[in-house]
Amino acid sequence: MKKAVSVLSLILLLTTMQTKAQNGGNGHNPLGQTLNAITTAVPFLTIAPDSRAGSMGDIGCATSADANSQSYNPAKYVFNENKFGFGISYSPWLRNLVNDVNLAYLAGYWRITDMDAIGASLRYFSLGEISFMDEYGEFISNQNPNEFAIDFTYSRKLIDQLSLAITPRFIYSNLTAGQFVGGEETKAGLAGAADLSLFYEQDFDARGMNNSTLRAGLCISNMGNKMSYSSGTLRRDFLPTNLKLGLGYEMDFDGYNKLSINGEINKLLVPSNPIYATDSMGRIIYEGGDPVIAYGKNPDVSVPMGMIQSFYDAPGGFKEEMREVIWALGAEYSYRNLFFVRLGYFHESQYKGNRQFLSVGAGIKYSVFGIDVSYLVATKQYHPLANTLRFTLNFDFVSANKNELKQQGRLR
Repeated sequence: MKKAVSVLSLILLLTTMQTKAQNGGNGHNPLGQTLNAITTAVPFLTIAPDSRAGSMGDIGCATSADANSQSYNPAKYVFNENKFGFGISYSPWLRNLVNDVNLAYLAGYWRITDMDAIGASLRYFSLGEISFMDEYGEFISNQNPNEFAIDFTYSRKLIDQLSLAITPRFIYSNLTAGQFVGGEETKAGLAGAADLSLFYEQDFDARGMNNSTLRAGLCISNMGNKMSYSSGTLRRDFLPTNLKLGLGYEMDFDGYNKLSINGEINKLLVPSNPIYATDSMGRIIYEGGDPVIAYGKNPDVSVPMGMIQSFYDAPGGFKEEMREVIWALGAEYSYRNLFFVRLGYFHESQYKGNRQFLSVGAGIKYSVFGIDVSYLVATKQYHPLANTLRFTLNFDFVSANKNELKQQGRLR
């Protein structure tokens, strides 16, 4: 019962937020001063699933390659020092609201040669047990809604410092278990999508003193068809297509102590909600059966057009467009590649979702085995993401030809 009340309260809150954003209060141009978060289908695809990225403000586009690179920038896989590896991650989710929602993640890679690598991952999101009721409040059944995504990637170096990856993805979302909504029977949502990513890594040797590495990454993720939960007239929602840019710099002080500083920006390539014209009673005005848009642009467009339109369609103009850019900073210190301490900060505008938090984490690695833990500290009181924990186990296996790796400077 508590969970049903919490979930219902969250839905009502989101509905209220969207209604305020669409109406725009008295109908005047708000210049981005109202809540207007962009909503998409399957938002679980935007959650950082592993502890390393989770402890650095969800950063992973331009950090060093690891087993979980599939979720951030698969082009990094070909830069892995090891031959193959995999990671297993688990995170209890929204623990301040419910106690049985969780995210599980399995990812792995195999570096075929020095020039190409493959990888794959499975992401599973469980919403726990939910009781469905009819419009009269009568119990229908208990169900366990869930979502998952399976993907595969191929990464190849174009030159020694630059790689490209293409990642096809299958997405399944079963949120309603076939219940009737508005007189229509719902179904599981299905979608196909793909990521396109680039990664650059350049090592520098400061004349035999300190080594350093510059990294940069770009990834456009979840480019795919709109998702529908009905074969009837219910709306079709955009996937969370996202543009991600990252930059990182790692300093190797003495062969034992390393410090990396990373920054990243993200933007959803999805149309913004417009502001609809209203009458003196605050009711949306319709013409020809369609609501009249006062500010912004019509969001009912194709996926390619939606990606292009997302750069200039915010009803508050350029100021609101800039508020749709999410930024994050992260740092990682390592000692002999055995012990790791991480810190990060994630910032999203209060008008676009208000996810603002600090994150900390630590890790230890011994031989082929590693374990990482991260903890999220919300900067706002009563935030649903507060106290989020993530746990990750990593397994990396060195190439059998260690002498060759040593000659390449990839092992110390």
